Amino acid sequence: MNYSLFPIPYSLSPLLIAAYLDYLIGDPWGWLHPVQVMGWVIDKFTQIALKYGDRRDTRRLAGVVLCWGLILGTGGLSWLVIYACQWIHPWLSMAIQSIALASCFAGKSLRQAAEDVLAAIANEDLDLARSKLSMYVGRDTDKLTIPEINRAILETVTENAIDGVMAPLFYAIVGTFIPVVGAVPLAMAYKAASTLDSMVGYRREPYADLGWCSAKSEDMITWLPCRLAVLTLSIISGKPLIVWRLCWQDAIQDPSPNSGWSECAYAAALGVQVGGVNYYRGQVQEKPLLGDDLHPITPMIIQQALNLTRHSFLLWLGLTAIVLKLG
Repeated sequence: MNYSLFPIPYSLSPLLIAAYLDYLIGDPWGWLHPVQVMGWVIDKFTQIALKYGDRRDTRRLAGVVLCWGLILGTGGLSWLVIYACQWIHPWLSMAIQSIALASCFAGKSLRQAAEDVLAAIANEDLDLARSKLSMYVGRDTDKLTIPEINRAILETVTENAIDGVMAPLFYAIVGTFIPVVGAVPLAMAYKAASTLDSMVGYRREPYADLGWCSAKSEDMITWLPCRLAVLTLSIISGKPLIVWRLCWQDAIQDPSPNSGWSECAYAAALGVQVGGVNYYRGQVQEKPLLGDDLHPITPMIIQQALNLTRHSFLLWLGLTAIVLKLG
């Protein structure tokens, strides 16, 4: 293949195409998504493990098998598919890599979800806004006021900016610099870890033992991209000292080692405060307050948060292109 045809490094081409695909079409409704396949595997394995794992140590061992079996299996299978496509034709490989990477990014999905709820609020249909919000968050939404809905949207957008956008991009970039591995296997492996955490990574039963490995593993592999994303946000917001001061002051109070930092970084950059009282299945759960309450959370603030994520994403892509080009 004539690599000189590409004005950018060939290894980066699938990543740039994937970024454009996510921006343009996101996840088309009705299409089979890799996360759906992962979810099916997790669900079937969980049913078997909970049925036959009558001892705590058995369930914890099953959790380790589920976690690393799916992560390594997803990465390995992705590598084999890309290798086979490359053997058939490089253009086929590029197409499959681009589509697979696009499925790892949730930038457009996050924006659509937020704007879907905001549109209902703009039309003064509070019941519809609550109903739509319930599709994207785990908290009870049936009694939320408009300010509480806005806070819920912002918290969802800022928490998922890491595991849905920046962390998959981070691992795709790392893979791009390791030719024998490639961007897709690492990004897909991270997506498997994120899916595991969202499905079984809970402290409550019946997942307390089965999901402990998934929760801890996702925390560990998200730690570095989360801190790099916070650093990026602090720079592009023009408030590096404020962001880091508030993160060290507030984010460390959050039980999650990553989502607290992510939400706090956005809150500090935007001059708002998140956290507080939420209800889950009628039970009160109070999260620490993150950021300073300088401005109310409005649709404009939410749009600014979405733009910060997009700008961070593009900055990482641009820096990667420069490094590869210079190399």
